Amino acid sequence: MNDFPEALNFNLGKYVDQFIKWLNTNYGTVFDAITTCILWFMVNIETFLQWLPWWLVIGITFLLGWRAKNLMSALVFSILLFTIGTFGLWDHMMSTLAIVLTSVVISLLVGIPVGIVITYSSRLDALVRPILDAMQTMPSFVYLIPALILFGLGKVPAVFATTIYAIPPVIRLTSLGIRSVPKEMVEAAQSFGSSRWQLLTKVQLPQALPTIMAGINQTTMMALAMVVISSMIGAKGLGMEVLIAINRIDIARGFESGLSIVFLAIIIDRISQGVANRYEIHE
Repeated sequence: MNDFPEALNFNLGKYVDQFIKWLNTNYGTVFDAITTCILWFMVNIETFLQWLPWWLVIGITFLLGWRAKNLMSALVFSILLFTIGTFGLWDHMMSTLAIVLTSVVISLLVGIPVGIVITYSSRLDALVRPILDAMQTMPSFVYLIPALILFGLGKVPAVFATTIYAIPPVIRLTSLGIRSVPKEMVEAAQSFGSSRWQLLTKVQLPQALPTIMAGINQTTMMALAMVVISSMIGAKGLGMEVLIAINRIDIARGFESGLSIVFLAIIIDRISQGVANRYEIHE
């Protein structure tokens, strides 16, 4: 009586597995094309980042930190970035940045339009909201399985899994930002004869920009949080260094690569937060 009846078992995972395999069988060429496009974009970003001199990257970081925060923060960011270089992990950091930037770009290209669309449709919002909840609460390791089947090993499945994990915040906060625009401001724009497109681009999006910037910040941080997990399917970079250190029980290697991820997260988080705060003050 204490055991759940076996007659009521429902193997939902079997149908999901069949669906993923059906996609791979019938639309394999589509996923191959997506793989080619993402790989081309990411390789070009990584090549460009690797081409930049290390001192120029630190200089750009210093200027961004100065503009976004203050002089002391800019100096700290530069020192943290220089420290990553002294660990011998500069190239690995650039590989990680390429994956993160590619994932963030895809997340923004998809997430911001979706956030705008669900703002104007309560039914679509009610449909998307539980999907976003599931995407944020699902263990991130689960995303690696369909990514492997559809895209194989390497950087592209890592980008796919990272994008799925990181995209919900920008969708949520884009929708929230537009909904939070004062009704009086919207009504005033409508009274002057603004079309829906003009209302969106000239009033709602500019007013919602601080909230959208906060969503971009959260999306970027969640993408960075996936670097170690994505290394399990062949993505190189700092995450791979952590994974190798775990396999070899190499404390020194694991500490340096883990600390480099922390430094990179601090720099990206503080600079993006500073930019978001500046937009908010400007508004």
